[in-house]
Amino acid sequence: MNRLSTDKRTAVIAALVEGTSVNAACRITGAAKHTVLKLLKDMALLLPTTIPMSAISESGAYKPMRFGLSCTARIKNLTLEQVQAGAGSVWTWTAIDADTKLIISYTLGDRGADTAKAFIQDVASRITNRILLTTDGHRVCADAVEDAFGSEIDYAMLVKIYGASNDNPESRYSPAGNPDPEHISTSFAECQKLSMRMGMRRFTRLTNGFSKKLENHGHMVALYFLHYNFCRVHNTLRVTPAMEAGLTDHIWDLEELLEIKTWISA
Repeated sequence: MNRLSTDKRTAVIAALVEGTSVNAACRITGAAKHTVLKLLKDMALLLPTTIPMSAISESGAYKPMRFGLSCTARIKNLTLEQVQAGAGSVWTWTAIDADTKLIISYTLGDRGADTAKAFIQDVASRITNRILLTTDGHRVCADAVEDAFGSEIDYAMLVKIYGASNDNPESRYSPAGNPDPEHISTSFAECQKLSMRMGMRRFTRLTNGFSKKLENHGHMVALYFLHYNFCRVHNTLRVTPAMEAGLTDHIWDLEELLEIKTWISA
């Protein structure tokens, strides 16, 4: 198989990170579908080695962190035949730094305690100083945070009670440490969830664009976060999250993203 030129690979990645489906990317660029999927996989597998996440907290500054969940397909919406064929719910767990807007960690899985524990452990492994962490009201998060951080965290769980006053004392729950009430918020995570839905065709609600294969779904999510952190200028920061976090000194273009393997091995 002949390797795509740099220009063609750049065009494929550009289409994918702008929310185009794999099939549409093939039509736009003229690349074969298996070639597009191979390129997507190669890029996705690089993500875990590209970001030394602990760098964001080496200054010792107090870091507000946000946590969020989004789902691609709810199990209750599936038929028995679909479930028996292997279909199911896939949730995206994300942790975002409120200051730099950097995606610190993400994982795909169910909403269970095991996934929560693995995810929060990964978040903890990438942090070197005390943080304020806000999660939504998903109860498995509290145990996972305690296991991962112990007492070395200021943790708040924000429970939204729709139709109730914002002053309701049950809407904010602080199970650990001494979190600053002014920073207890999941707004950044919710905003990021919207950006993710807008940026990936497979997250669009009530369409047939959902992921048909978990592997391809995971690869696209990985590419999205890689591009988001290093290439996409955040509107409020005027730089990329990686630049704001001090992980790089410039905006990465797609050609540089394609050469990331060389950069990692150097």
